[in-house]
Amino acid sequence: MPSYTVTVSTGSQWFAGTDDYIYITLVGTEGCSEKTLLDKALYNDFERGAVDSYAVRVEENLGDILLVKIEKKKYWVHDDWYCKYITVKTPSGDYIEFPCFLWLVGDNEVVLRDGRAFLPQDDKTSLVKRHRQKELEARRKTYRWKEWQPGFPMSIDANRHKDLPRDIQFDSEKGVDFVLNYSKAIENLCVNQFMHMFQSSWSDFGDFERIFVRIQNTISEYVMQHWKEDFMFGYQFLNGCNPVVIQKCTKLPENFPVTDEMVSVSLERDLTLQEEIEAGNVYIADYEVLADIKPNSTDPCTLQYLAAPICLIYKNIENKILPIAIQLGQTPGKNNPIFLPTDSEYDWLLAKIWVRSADFHYHQTITHLLRTHLMTEVFAVAMYRQLPAVHPVYKLLIPHIRFTMAINTKAREQLICECGIFDKANATGGGGHVQMIQKAMKSLTFRSLCFPDMIKSRGVDDQKELPTYFYRDDGYQVWEATKSFVSDVVHIYYTSDETLQEDEEIQAFVKDVEIVLGGEDRKPQGEFPKFLKSREALIEYLTVIVFTASAQHAALFGHKSYDWCSWIPNAPSTMRRPPPTQKGLANVNLIIESLPDRGRSSWHLGAVWALSQYQEGELYLGMYPDEHFIEKPVKAAMEKFSKQLAEISGSIKLRNDGKKLPYYNMSPDKIPNSVAV
Repeated sequence: MPSYTVTVSTGSQWFAGTDDYIYITLVGTEGCSEKTLLDKALYNDFERGAVDSYAVRVEENLGDILLVKIEKKKYWVHDDWYCKYITVKTPSGDYIEFPCFLWLVGDNEVVLRDGRAFLPQDDKTSLVKRHRQKELEARRKTYRWKEWQPGFPMSIDANRHKDLPRDIQFDSEKGVDFVLNYSKAIENLCVNQFMHMFQSSWSDFGDFERIFVRIQNTISEYVMQHWKEDFMFGYQFLNGCNPVVIQKCTKLPENFPVTDEMVSVSLERDLTLQEEIEAGNVYIADYEVLADIKPNSTDPCTLQYLAAPICLIYKNIENKILPIAIQLGQTPGKNNPIFLPTDSEYDWLLAKIWVRSADFHYHQTITHLLRTHLMTEVFAVAMYRQLPAVHPVYKLLIPHIRFTMAINTKAREQLICECGIFDKANATGGGGHVQMIQKAMKSLTFRSLCFPDMIKSRGVDDQKELPTYFYRDDGYQVWEATKSFVSDVVHIYYTSDETLQEDEEIQAFVKDVEIVLGGEDRKPQGEFPKFLKSREALIEYLTVIVFTASAQHAALFGHKSYDWCSWIPNAPSTMRRPPPTQKGLANVNLIIESLPDRGRSSWHLGAVWALSQYQEGELYLGMYPDEHFIEKPVKAAMEKFSKQLAEISGSIKLRNDGKKLPYYNMSPDKIPNSVAV
């Protein structure tokens, strides 16, 4: 009687093991085994982290094993189980791997294909075709689209984290409870004494140090010491948390009437302002998207204010980026003066603080939330709906959408919802953040997600012109390494452009994304591809997804956000006095009364601390511990990718050695694989 040896691996995360009954059925080309209970006498099967082997006896050889069916039945109470993989050893000694990486919840079953990746047109038998179709039909019922707010990108249909499919939930929900984590952060930072002191202003700038956690030899301490300086202000446009706003100024906007007389003292090349612009030495940061956004009014005791500034930036002869003119509103006029470095110390400082506050809101809501979190979720939901587990693109993308729908659902549940944490300390709380995303969606294009295109469209792609733009330089390297890896994988499975065009599943995936990003109030659907005709187009498309979920998210919020946002005056989450409408009125008292009060400062600090922490068991770019791919060529591509990333990390470390302001946000060894925080 032939015997198959079945090896079962249980996950090592919390509560992965089970005491329920586990049954297996082997399905081959020549027949099926009986449904067999996997149980060893006097042995605790399927413990967390365990690898257990069992014999499955059959009357006759089953031929080539095509499918493995796993069933879980209740023993005493329902006990969820996480299965990593099944390995089947045939009577002839061959080993067949069946990746699973799924939770079995309740009385449930899962049918697995072997670990080889197949395009839909590669499946020849009706059995595997039917299995593929059933998997997608079930997924589309489970992973449904929902519009959380009008004009938002579509998201997963789940109101709470616990409503999500178990496979995409966090291993431990407590670990990502925003209320709990923020409160813990506030307590750990020893600022809990201030967290309820709303309407209570600080006494002076030094008073902010009472809640500032000094971490020796870090950027945050350097920021605290130098935040007033024009150099520090300008440097953040290139390498701070939000290095995506600055763009080349080729012509002054009509609503920003800066004259040569205003800025001549700041120009260092004996050129007029127009000549400096033509020489490529002038840049601009425009926060027009904040115009007409309703400020937070959830606290009737505290009026909060927003501004939509425009900042003119100059590259001096030392290649330093310095502000030379700031207008705090979009409409020029008597009550909207242009502030200059030659103004009084506090007029100029207050104007810069308003720009930093606007940059904080732009960064939090558009750069971070919309363009990394919400966009990655769109790709993730579409992937689950249109690509079966056997598809090579599913296997490629699954590590890079890990926990993304979970963190976003949790954010909608606790953070950005009505009366959520976001309302406590942010001037765009109470609905302003929703307005901002609705406005930003109208200009969101696929090309703007392609890193090289995004850099070039802003006119900041020339390394000679901006030699210290490390976000750009490191981003180019990581983009190219990622694209090379994606290309290697794509060419393994797609032998021609025609092969891609015949792949109905990948085209359905692309179409699903394009449809949900379209609509009456959004950019025309043509901005995102409807159909991919060439392998090069697919490579770029997948590179955008992987890069956005990993490197872009790490750089644009990342785990270095505490460095730039922990010193409150450098990144005010709200302003409590309106933007100045004339010069000569600013002083220390006005600035302190404008900055966040003690309570909002504490919540802000707790937020940036909590969101700067790495997940337990964080996986970084190039790490693929779950073997969804089993083919040797793909594993070789992964190894090559890992080596390229290590070289990039090494070169970045070498460049940073000895720098007072090192830039590590795009260092691959610090880039998490997915948007999970």
